[in-house]
Amino acid sequence: MTDTTTEPGRYPASPRVPDASAYHNERRRYLARARRNPGLRQRYLRNLTGYLLLRGAWSFGFFPVILAFWVPLVMAEFNPVVMVQSLLPHLEAFVSSNPELQARAMSTLLAGWVSIGLFFFLFDVVINPFRSPFQKEADIHMRAWSQSQGLVPPDEV
Repeated sequence: MTDTTTEPGRYPASPRVPDASAYHNERRRYLARARRNPGLRQRYLRNLTGYLLLRGAWSFGFFPVILAFWVPLVMAEFNPVVMVQSLLPHLEAFVSSNPELQARAMSTLLAGWVSIGLFFFLFDVVINPFRSPFQKEADIHMRAWSQSQGLVPPDEV
């Protein structure tokens, strides 16, 4: 059994906490230098494009399609035959209607698609925000800077 008693008034040495302004000034200086780096700028644009394409594909492709098929299937109690039988009269009426009614129905479907997609896009962007490569590089730099200064980063205090 080890003796863990310490003398009164004596505490183990703890790392210094940095001055928040010095930490954030160094972070700002590093970000200003990093933004001039063409390789990081190109990676930023590539990551942003990929992020927006992925969020757009999920929001305007996957979710509206799933809703368009899932809701009628649930309403038909998961019986595709009942679903098709209930949709056939609507499809026949659409095909036999005049072009103005068809155009109005198509524009209504398009507006619904866009509104559902926009809702999911905004929700997805709020839930999964874009993480810039500049911020990732700054986090790495600030961790190294804090260690070189013998400091504990402010977010770990």
